[in-house]
Amino acid sequence: MTANIAAAKAALSHLELDENPTSIRAKSRDFFWYSPVLKARMDHLEGDFVVSPKSEAEVIEVLRACYAHNVPVTTRGAGTGNYGQAMPMAGGCILHLKNMASVKEVHPGRVIVEPGCLLKDVDAACKAHSGQELRMFSSTWATATIGGFVAGGSGGIGSCTWGSLRDLGNIIRLRVVTMEEEPRVLEFRGEELARVSHAYGTNGIITELEMPLAPAYDWVGLFVAFDDFDDAIRYTEELANQDGILIKIASVYEAPTAHSYFQRVAPHVTEGTHLVGLMVAPQSMDGFNTFTARRPAARVIYQSDANDWPRDPGHVFEYGWNHTTLRALKMDPSITYLQVRYGYPDHIAKVQAMRAALSPEVLQHLEVIRENGKVMFAGLSLVKFTTEERLDEIVRMHEDAGCMIFNPHRFTLEEGGRQTVDDRQLNFKREADPKGLLNPGKMIAWDDPAWKFERIYEYPGMKAAE
Repeated sequence: MTANIAAAKAALSHLELDENPTSIRAKSRDFFWYSPVLKARMDHLEGDFVVSPKSEAEVIEVLRACYAHNVPVTTRGAGTGNYGQAMPMAGGCILHLKNMASVKEVHPGRVIVEPGCLLKDVDAACKAHSGQELRMFSSTWATATIGGFVAGGSGGIGSCTWGSLRDLGNIIRLRVVTMEEEPRVLEFRGEELARVSHAYGTNGIITELEMPLAPAYDWVGLFVAFDDFDDAIRYTEELANQDGILIKIASVYEAPTAHSYFQRVAPHVTEGTHLVGLMVAPQSMDGFNTFTARRPAARVIYQSDANDWPRDPGHVFEYGWNHTTLRALKMDPSITYLQVRYGYPDHIAKVQAMRAALSPEVLQHLEVIRENGKVMFAGLSLVKFTTEERLDEIVRMHEDAGCMIFNPHRFTLEEGGRQTVDDRQLNFKREADPKGLLNPGKMIAWDDPAWKFERIYEYPGMKAAE
């Protein structure tokens, strides 16, 4: 197929079209540069034009025109993903959903919202309406969209209580438009949600979401300091297992992460301080204080509702999840990261083994998550990058130790996830995107069903790392 870009633009000229080379490049990029491997391969990629629909009807127009003229379509929210999910591998149309940002309805326990709405704006609308908030959100809460979170994310702040985004009950309903000669509008619930959640927009465009809510609280942010790393992780696990203490995030940072990379925290810690970051519901603070008082190794050095620091550190959650990597990168450009699943029940032993083998080349950054009711850890380890070969060796060391890697240095669904093909997503792509025009290059099983996980996937037009 040959894309007719000029014909597609002409057909869409009555919509909000952006043909400015500078803004096209800006709107073609996400946070792929967290990975030196992806930066070397993706830095040159950009779309041919940007269109910003204002409604589902306009989304249908865009997809119909691009289908007719064989033009690839890459959907974009705020571009805060860091696997290269929103990078246009084959150029074409950038479908920017910034104008579809309405909170349509708020009900007890649920919200109906358009995909381009920022997470912080969803929370603000729900809190103002009925004192509710999203169960979970990414650390890029202030800038990321709800559609991007569902299409590209896997969990975040709130996962210590509610689990992962794809766990049953964490998405209620998705409304999706297909990429066909005459696009269809479909609504998914239950088992069907897995077709398009965390699918990078490869097999349908989400135009509406229905998400569960929880009561909103004025969460208390805390930093708790430890001299011993094992004390820090055991304290965090035990706190997360307290059924009567409600938390929203529990992060562990191996020394010297806090001193080296958290500028507003650094004056209050030493190079040897291991730090725990928490958000605790105000009604749980008595329980939290009692729990912490029983553990003399724990020192509360910051509490947001009683802050006496000269410089306010801001939201505690903006030190966690991938904001940790971002803060480290700002101080040391050689830093990158890995995403690790330290599964229950031997999660602490696995963390200790990796720390013994790799620290300080790899510094432990852990986030409490809940899976099937069990507390365990997600690792977003800070890695001192030297070479691609050494990074691959570090990945293998984790895998050999029984730690699952969700590789952020791979841009495809299969390589960055569970190292398997999701047949539900592949089969739906065959049905909903028969020409393969949606976010091409991100689903290996579509492009090369015989591909094996023995090498990094290459897509035509990609540059190899030098």
